[in-house]
Amino acid sequence: MKILIVEDEPVLNKSIVDYLSSQQYLCETVSNYRDALDKTECYHYDCIVLDLMLPDGDGLRLLQALKKNGKTDGVIIISAKADVEDKITGLSLGADDYLGKPFHLPELSVRVAAIIRRRTQQGNNLVQFEEITVDAQARAVTINGTELMLTPKEYELLLYFIVNKNRVLSKNTIAAHMWGDDMDIADNYDFIYAHIKNLRKKLVQAGADDYIQSVYGMGYKFAHR
Repeated sequence: MKILIVEDEPVLNKSIVDYLSSQQYLCETVSNYRDALDKTECYHYDCIVLDLMLPDGDGLRLLQALKKNGKTDGVIIISAKADVEDKITGLSLGADDYLGKPFHLPELSVRVAAIIRRRTQQGNNLVQFEEITVDAQARAVTINGTELMLTPKEYELLLYFIVNKNRVLSKNTIAAHMWGDDMDIADNYDFIYAHIKNLRKKLVQAGADDYIQSVYGMGYKFAHR
């Protein structure tokens, strides 16, 4: 799952990145309004951790931009401002939660997980597609009740496919979701093909049907054949 941290305090920014990364989230980070706006216009995030007080603009403006652009990224506001009006405004503009500074990193992680769960899994930890079951809380996959061992990237790829079942996902979209900024250093998408090939092999060997379809010239789709 991909997280964008919008926080201009370097120490706090790094602390959030380090902790959420340890919880298996893919984290990208910016420290100002302009870079945050550019990021959200180019990419989709499962959750945005948003500070309201930025050096070049108010975080509430970013919420307004997200709403105007029809974006559905989850948002949790973090702010040292104790103004109830700002909290109400933020929530009314589409933020999912509000956490006052200072806060404990485990609490932030729990709230981020809750937002992602509500938005992508309707509050259910179990994501099901035919004989495949993904336990998002335990980060475990079973095929017909038997556990399937996957690498962290294979797990994220499978969950992303299932959440977006029956949709054609371009290689660029998959790369942006799975590798974030690191996708820019790749000369081609061979690394995506390798991960998909390995995931498909493991699923089929475990007794699942082959749901990963190559869509010529477009990308991949997870669906019945």
